[in-house]
Amino acid sequence: MSASSTRKTTEDLRIKKVFLESGIEVDPVYTADDVEPLGIRNEMPGIYPFTRGIHPAMYREKPFTIRQYAGFASPEETNTRFLFLIQNGQSGLNVAFDLPTQCGLDSDDPAALGEVGRVGMAVDTLDDFEIAFRGIDLDKITVSLTINGTAIILIALYIALAEKRGIDIKSLRGTAQNDILKEFIGRGTWIFPVDKSVKLVVDTIEYCAKHVPKYSPVSVCGYHIRESGANPIQEMAYAFCIAKAYTDGALSKGIDIDDFASRLSFNFDIYGNFFEQIAKFRGGRRLWAKIIREEYGAKNDHSCWLRMIAGGGGGGLTKEQPENNIIRSAYYALISALSGTQTMALCSYDEAYTIPTEKSAEISLRTMQIMIHEMGICDTVDPLGGSYYVEALTDRFEHEIAREMKTVEAWGGIVNAVATGKIQESVSKQAYQREMGFQTGVVPKVGLNMFTREEDPRPVDFHPYNQEAADNQVLKLNRIKASRNQEAVQRHLAEIKADALADNNLLPSIIAAVKEYATVGEIVQVLKEVYGEFEEPIFI
Repeated sequence: MSASSTRKTTEDLRIKKVFLESGIEVDPVYTADDVEPLGIRNEMPGIYPFTRGIHPAMYREKPFTIRQYAGFASPEETNTRFLFLIQNGQSGLNVAFDLPTQCGLDSDDPAALGEVGRVGMAVDTLDDFEIAFRGIDLDKITVSLTINGTAIILIALYIALAEKRGIDIKSLRGTAQNDILKEFIGRGTWIFPVDKSVKLVVDTIEYCAKHVPKYSPVSVCGYHIRESGANPIQEMAYAFCIAKAYTDGALSKGIDIDDFASRLSFNFDIYGNFFEQIAKFRGGRRLWAKIIREEYGAKNDHSCWLRMIAGGGGGGLTKEQPENNIIRSAYYALISALSGTQTMALCSYDEAYTIPTEKSAEISLRTMQIMIHEMGICDTVDPLGGSYYVEALTDRFEHEIAREMKTVEAWGGIVNAVATGKIQESVSKQAYQREMGFQTGVVPKVGLNMFTREEDPRPVDFHPYNQEAADNQVLKLNRIKASRNQEAVQRHLAEIKADALADNNLLPSIIAAVKEYATVGEIVQVLKEVYGEFEEPIFI
């Protein structure tokens, strides 16, 4: 960064130094000297490398999609919440699944006892999708499936549902999270070894590139890595390394980069310093465009787009003085819009301690709608573009993210770094340091370590465990198993096993199996017999 002869440094002004969470020092003032070497004067939105946004008119043409996260106990209950959100102006759905579904367990599995009916929608067979999306036009409402370890099966269910409704899957839109590498880093709902897990992701990319070209089979999630403790630079760097691993796998199948790169998407987190968050997205968007064009040789501009969902992260909320989270979330929404997101999902104020209530979810929804319709945030593209501070910080983030990616390369690449636990170790250390900062007060947090007060205990509206929904889910599954064509199910399960042993793409045989109402657990068990299960490395 260049320095002006008239620049007043922190030493000149005798004020304290300021460092962002990423470790970047913030100068007390920025001038034209900081941005002149960057050559940003003529950069325009919609033009490579897309620093200012991937569309020329951005929200002036169409506001970002609002996609709140929802899924409750049974498909029936989830369908009710979906219809509520759509009736209140939500333009996309983001489905939460229960823990057994995420881990590949059927609702009648003894290991699922006590979890079905607690958090997220239970899915055992195609029947559950038929119920959950009843009355919802899949041609008009795009659906995001927040699922990873069993993503290939849930994608198969969604495709099977569309085909059963007579929808041409070549026009089918939607997104699956399907980012298993971040599960090993941040959440833990893995099933199979790392290499086989990546293989399943690549299968979905290959199949969708050939048969469902408008569907996004992967949403790479820096979000969960950040929520696990990574700083903003690590969030972006690790996500890009993961995306490159999936890209390399798809290319190894002989698919052209321009046949699938435009359908890769990203899910990022927002909390912390306002300008730091905006700069990480602007710098990251520019870097990703350069990676896809310069490293992978993409010719189509759309392949170079950083398509993302970005919203407030629960990691930024506090259970202390929870109403403060309403204000925090409003700032997160503003950051997301100023960063040029395509889709926004905003955390609700009670997420620090419970599943969002209908009321808190509505407040989050209204926050985004007020921003769109009252605040003028959609009136012009990239309103912070040209800011000396923002542009200088954007450039710094581009370089720092690239440097962190080289660190991952030195660890043998992201797949090896995950398999050996190197990434997990790095994130855990960062999380510990951050937590110590909160506890000591070095990292300020309003209501947590400053401006605190004694609070009287008050009732909290928790999302209840639904024993009736759990019992009904098991009864329904038993009815499905009793009424389906058992011979066809066993034949298709055998085909899945044969394809796994032959290293074939598994999506065609899984689609065939779920159409006969094979269960998630049955399919996972077949794959476990071939692939085995992941054992997490332990550091002493």
